[in-house]
Amino acid sequence: MVEGRHWRIPREVEDIIDGIKSMRIRGAGKIARSAAEALKIAALKYRGDLKEFTPYINYVAHKLIRTRPTAVSLPNAVFYVISRIKDLTGEDARETVIKAADEFITLSKKALDRLSEIGAKLIKDGYVIMTHCHSTAVVSVLQKAWNQGKSIRVINTETRPKFQGRITARVLASIGIPVTHIPDSSVRMFINRVDMVIVGADTITSDGHLINKVGTSLIALAAWESGTSFYSATEFIKFSPASFAGGDVIIEERSPLEVVSEDWIKANPKVNVLNPAFDVTPPEYITGFITDLGVIPPKAAVLVIKEMFGLESGYMQLKLIEEEYAIE
Repeated sequence: MVEGRHWRIPREVEDIIDGIKSMRIRGAGKIARSAAEALKIAALKYRGDLKEFTPYINYVAHKLIRTRPTAVSLPNAVFYVISRIKDLTGEDARETVIKAADEFITLSKKALDRLSEIGAKLIKDGYVIMTHCHSTAVVSVLQKAWNQGKSIRVINTETRPKFQGRITARVLASIGIPVTHIPDSSVRMFINRVDMVIVGADTITSDGHLINKVGTSLIALAAWESGTSFYSATEFIKFSPASFAGGDVIIEERSPLEVVSEDWIKANPKVNVLNPAFDVTPPEYITGFITDLGVIPPKAAVLVIKEMFGLESGYMQLKLIEEEYAIE
């Protein structure tokens, strides 16, 4: 066991914390399940005064969240568990943490299969679907529809500057799905040739905004203009409770060297090159979110967060934990 600020935290929990922090544990689903498992272990191995269990588990929750606070799936896993012990203490709280952690892990593992079944129902035989970037959730929906015998075709973007769309093109082609690969800048030319758009999600805010790979908002705008359905396929762990406390989603700025060469920058020192990784799509351009919980209208995102993570679960709760235990 390792000494925490107020409690002795199990070595297995510290190993998970280190694994997430060092990125040995990667991927939204795996990170989330690991966090839930850490809370379960912390509860199972707790040997202190049961009157102190709730503040103890909140302290462990804080340590987990602070490993990678921008990874939305991580705090969501933690909030899913600890929001269920809000009014509990002692053995009831300990048993609830164990049960909720197991429940979350099961839901997370089944999420992809469930959302692919739901998404495939939206796709009719003969449909042409446009995709952007690379998303395991989107691929699973398309593969499910294809395996159901639906004759579909896909138009997918390169997704500059890292060309993640080429990964999607290769995967879909290996399945047998016909794919047409296009430059990002030609989306508006092709939007009238598709029946629907399905993209992934990095984060979904409580008011229904979609944060996803840069270029998504332009595709959504083109789809809205042409009357084409625009969906985002994602597991429930991507809905962010942070916005309950007014938390802003930070758009990652990546190296300009992904866009232009170092020689080009040296030759044009007065040119400022920006490379945002994500953009924000407003809810009015989104038909719905295809999730393992069903097809969710953008305005209902807040209800998903309330049901799964608790209204008081966001970073406001995290701040209260910090204040209570004088954590900086």
